[in-house]
Amino acid sequence: MREYKFEAVMHVYELAELDDADRELVESAKRATAGSYAPYSKFRVGAAVRLKDGAIVVGANQENAAFPSGLCAERVALFAANAQCPDQPVTALAIAARKGSQFLSEPIPPCGACRQVISGVEDRFGQPIRILLYSTEGVFVSEGISPLFPLRFGSDNLCRVEN
Repeated sequence: MREYKFEAVMHVYELAELDDADRELVESAKRATAGSYAPYSKFRVGAAVRLKDGAIVVGANQENAAFPSGLCAERVALFAANAQCPDQPVTALAIAARKGSQFLSEPIPPCGACRQVISGVEDRFGQPIRILLYSTEGVFVSEGISPLFPLRFGSDNLCRVEN
């Protein structure tokens, strides 16, 4: 047997410590929670992506009575950005969540499906996406999806040939 250890490094900043571009992205994600349709969970999530040209595209979670038919804020924002600007790489993604009018004190990480999609967007453009997870106690920042998703399935897995 072998043991493999995974280590994730994330930096935690106060909102005021972020540069203007990151602070603008987080604020866009916070505002995006207003577009959430969450009549069942009451859990409102907003996401904002920054494209290489500086444009920001937002998304919010959308629930449905047939639960698998809903979609997370991260995927709404990423799919919208890729559909509207297919040649613009995504450089950063911010996520914020609230219950009622209160933003959460702990950051909300992307779900497994969203981590897979973020990984695919990184593969598509060949560069990591800076991920900012907002909470009232600080903003957790990851330089790419790998710290959040160490054993990811990507395009390189499809190209492997076993002898």
